[in-house]
Amino acid sequence: MIRSLHLVDFRCFEALNLDLPEESAVFVGENAQGKTSLLEAICVLVRLHSPRTHRMGHLRRFERESFGVAGECWGEQRRVMRSTNGLELQVEGETVESQGDYLSSGGLLVWMGNEDLELVRGPGEVRRRFLDFTAVQLEPAYRKHLARYKRALKARNLLLKERFPDERQIEAYTALLIEHGEILQRVRAALVEQLADPLNEAQSVVSGRKEEVGLAYRGSGAGDLAESYTEAAERERRQGKTIVGPHRDDVILTINDRVASDFGSEGQQRTLALALKLGQGQLLERERGTAPVYLIDDIFGELDTHRRNALMEFLPAGSQQLITTTSIAWMGRESPPRYQVSDGMVSAE
Repeated sequence: MIRSLHLVDFRCFEALNLDLPEESAVFVGENAQGKTSLLEAICVLVRLHSPRTHRMGHLRRFERESFGVAGECWGEQRRVMRSTNGLELQVEGETVESQGDYLSSGGLLVWMGNEDLELVRGPGEVRRRFLDFTAVQLEPAYRKHLARYKRALKARNLLLKERFPDERQIEAYTALLIEHGEILQRVRAALVEQLADPLNEAQSVVSGRKEEVGLAYRGSGAGDLAESYTEAAERERRQGKTIVGPHRDDVILTINDRVASDFGSEGQQRTLALALKLGQGQLLERERGTAPVYLIDDIFGELDTHRRNALMEFLPAGSQQLITTTSIAWMGRESPPRYQVSDGMVSAE
């Protein structure tokens, strides 16, 4: 899957050249030594996405103006350079002008980390990002619609904040929100439906119990966005912002017909967060015909023995799993190849 990783001025790494085994690998080290940054770099290289920040500029090493990430992924040499001039993307030594084109030939990823608990407890934005990250991997065109919706939303909100907004311009941006928003909501609703079965299977296996998990898509204005904008027009002018559309969507998660964020125990909530990511992986594999790479960031300290073992057994046998941890005490004798991470340096054990 991912056979090598090369970093220049990325986070705490001044320079790194690392060969990875075809199977899984475990990166061991204390906190704040660079373990998570390794997985983050892979996510940037493959999906142009960081699970830790929305700003690429934050990924560069302290007091440096640029960073570089490169590696062999699914048999292709890929490179991402970020400088003050923006992103420079290459595949097999050839410059790729469009981020969409770069992603269309990339592989599949599932990120699992302790912050996933926010999928259950956190605001709707977290669950929207989860759906969007899945959708972009399944339907590359989704990213274009999402970007255009966000641009139109930002411009429309600026207009709504004005004391005397230009109504014709607002109407023009509303038309764009409807055009792209309807596509976003249609894809998201389909994803929620497709996730139901793999989510329930993962929940039962990891929890060791028969628990019925539900997820329901709540689309803001879904079904008739145009009418929803018309009905919300007066309130939008008063509040000075767009209050209808995919940026307000949410997914309601339940366990045994009770809202998980309100009534689920901490163990149930953690299991549900894991199950969402495992279900995501199953869906990607089913729809694309190949298992994703699992980037698993230091989650095992929060899991009991049963859930830890069930999680590892549930992961696809043929998948590459890149795991970070502060301790290997939980691992069996036949553990994957191990690497020690300390102060921005990585060495094989």
